[in-house]
Amino acid sequence: MAPDLRDAWTDLLHRRAAFAPTLAPYEELVRVWAGAPVEDVVALDWDAARCAERWRQGRPLLADAAPALGREALEAVLGPVLDVVVAVRGDLAPGVQRFADAWDAGRVEPVALLPGPGRLSRLDPDLGLPEAVAGFVAAVTLRPFLEAWFARVREHPSDGVWMVGFCPCCGAPPGFGDVLEDGRRRLACHVCGTGWIASRMVCPHCGNDRSADLVRLEAETSDEGYFISACRRCGVYLKELDRRVRWNAGPALVEDWGSPHLDLVARRAGYRRVLPTLLELATLPCGKS
Repeated sequence: MAPDLRDAWTDLLHRRAAFAPTLAPYEELVRVWAGAPVEDVVALDWDAARCAERWRQGRPLLADAAPALGREALEAVLGPVLDVVVAVRGDLAPGVQRFADAWDAGRVEPVALLPGPGRLSRLDPDLGLPEAVAGFVAAVTLRPFLEAWFARVREHPSDGVWMVGFCPCCGAPPGFGDVLEDGRRRLACHVCGTGWIASRMVCPHCGNDRSADLVRLEAETSDEGYFISACRRCGVYLKELDRRVRWNAGPALVEDWGSPHLDLVARRAGYRRVLPTLLELATLPCGKS
């Protein structure tokens, strides 16, 4: 089943009505995901023991079990994603067109969109897409298909077995963090929809556990429960939400996309995020990734 976040997105817009015009470009992505043609994706059916064997080795499942991605099915999502990117950043149109031409000519294989440990895609930067744009395009295109691929194994327990910061299923870096009712931290993957438990005292991006380097930032608003975790060593931040305070908040990706003001706080403090948002792409300096 394709991810359907339409109701959750509508609810977020009601809660953040002032942000609605700014967040409008995401509406099309949420709609396209809900109708993604994932019917032919046969979910990976590994049992918990087989998954745990890979996780003990620090290997995400995708390293040994990649889905067969149909070019036509991917295009049903990839085309609208590229259109949205160009609508937000018209100056990226030439690079997007070069990428589209290479895709149409078969010079880009679907496997190039897949993430690797700690990275978002395997796309060649010479294709015309800056790194951040390529990462966004790959992540948003793949989400419906990888969510369907990992549907059966996503619930296998990885607690105490998976000890690294990137996703145990697809290997992408985390996109958001939640503090659960029991105080544990659950990281969320925006590329495949997986969530996993991780230490609150370790930077998930570089593994730094030096408390003096781990920074917590908060916006000067009434958004109680939302905060930013940042690392002075690697300079990367992650937005997080304390679900004990905001128990009725939406899915991790919806809360991430719907809180651009927190990204602004982190960027002003000198930190960066690994998985760019669409709105971040809109403010990238020309020619930068």
